[in-house]
Amino acid sequence: MGYELARLLPAIGYVIALDFPEVDLAKPEDLRRLIREVGPRIIVNAAAYTAVDQAEAEPERAMAVNGAAPEVMAAEAKRLGAMLVHYSTDYVYDGSKNGPYVETDPPNPRNSYGRSKLAGDLAVLESNAPHFVFRTSWVYGSRGKNFLLTMLRLFGERSEVQVVDDQIGAPTWCRQIARATVTALQPAAGGNDGFEQVTQRSGLYHLTAGGSTSWFGFASAIHASRFPAGGGPRLLPILTTDYPLPARRPMNSLLDNSQLARVLGIAQVGWREQLAECLREG
Repeated sequence: MGYELARLLPAIGYVIALDFPEVDLAKPEDLRRLIREVGPRIIVNAAAYTAVDQAEAEPERAMAVNGAAPEVMAAEAKRLGAMLVHYSTDYVYDGSKNGPYVETDPPNPRNSYGRSKLAGDLAVLESNAPHFVFRTSWVYGSRGKNFLLTMLRLFGERSEVQVVDDQIGAPTWCRQIARATVTALQPAAGGNDGFEQVTQRSGLYHLTAGGSTSWFGFASAIHASRFPAGGGPRLLPILTTDYPLPARRPMNSLLDNSQLARVLGIAQVGWREQLAECLREG
């Protein structure tokens, strides 16, 4: 996400992109001092503690990065009159709903990672700072650690790959999230009036790809793109109970994007189209 945003956000204005260890979100005083030194008009928080299973053993660190750090950013944004863009997750919901979640559905995270992300969401939403909180799901890309890259690696290493087939969601390409963010912020490039227009649309939005699939369906689409004539390793669908992990996952991660389209004018592209473009362009 950070890489894609650093490439696209210059369309809005001058960008200062910082990475670890230049800034450590687990050190709130360092973060506060950095924001005051820079004095940004827009703060974009593309960083998070995302090791879902490890968060079960490190809940305090997950909370520091995902909960306390956004609270600091929101407080500083309010002090500066700046806009804060913060990214969240489907894991704030328990996954028991029959249908896509909307922004007004009550959160009920099932694991430490989800609880830490919800804490950050609430800190931003309750701060009175201008903000966009974008909740997304199943994020992947051509860099870092994610499901797409894991599948591509396993396809080259194994003759058989087992993938969970009873969790549903919308695989979302990180570049598409960055594009949507730029679209939401674009009026701010026009000066104070445009910035005011952006701040008037502050709020919580769901931002995922269109459509739905399971992890097995996602893996099958990746497999078909790599082996269009057939062949390759055999894919086998399994149940969540067949692949136990430390952190419980939501069975339904679908998020409704209607508010994103209605208020911000952003219509999301289907997950298959996003995957095809990602594999084509990298």
